[in-house]
Amino acid sequence: MIVSCDHAGITTASKAVKKGNIVVFPTDTVYGIGCDPFNEEAVKKIYKIKGRQESKQLPVLGSSIFEISKIAVFDELSRKFASKFWPGPLTLILDVKEEKIARSLGLDKKIAVRVPNHPCTLELLKECKLLVGTSANPSGQPPASDPAEILEKLTGYDILLDGGTIQNSVESTIVQVTGDRFHIVRKGRISEKELLALV
Repeated sequence: MIVSCDHAGITTASKAVKKGNIVVFPTDTVYGIGCDPFNEEAVKKIYKIKGRQESKQLPVLGSSIFEISKIAVFDELSRKFASKFWPGPLTLILDVKEEKIARSLGLDKKIAVRVPNHPCTLELLKECKLLVGTSANPSGQPPASDPAEILEKLTGYDILLDGGTIQNSVESTIVQVTGDRFHIVRKGRISEKELLALV
């Protein structure tokens, strides 16, 4: 099913997520595919749809720092980064503190988290609070910025929230924070210089 990024479409998508269905949605970086992160069966479906190894952990999107702080531990530096760059293209790798989500996602001690800066997905997250949010493409292929690419390359999901083509599509910068130090795991839209300005 394809729905628009309007109130009716977002309501349909949020109800689907709560029922354990899989939703594709636009973000400020690339199109994402997600589900309820507490639903173990739905999480398994994401791996199957993408053809992704289960050893590769899935990131979680949240509606706010407040929601993400329920599942992850912020220290001083990670909170500075989140306050400055969220909503936005920065994924933080933090200590996980919610046992149920660690179990459903097969996490060890760390969780990757982000608040995306896209009005459609932020509205969806207001309803769902948290979503698995990985790129909507088969593993090993480039991420999609256009719904037409998803329709062509990806099957098995339940709903596509169509937000049109994402302009200036660049993946998020992934950063692991440990105490007063950080390590860039994947380069993206936010530069090392921007991060260093806050250290």
